[in-house]
Amino acid sequence: MSDNDIERWYSMNEICEHLGIKRDTVLKWILNKNMPAIKIGKLWKFKISEIDEWVNNGGAAE
Repeated sequence: MSDNDIERWYSMNEICEHLGIKRDTVLKWILNKNMPAIKIGKLWKFKISEIDEWVNNGGAAE
């Protein structure tokens, strides 16, 4: 696997922009809906592929 094949981690702001939602919603989804995320220190980090898969599988559904 080359460096170009490694997916980077995205920030909270980038995920909010990607999904068109607010930070509070992301935090609620992490806590209540098992949104895929990892906390590094005080920062939440995300993989776009995991987020998109989670959304497509109904993770964000009401």
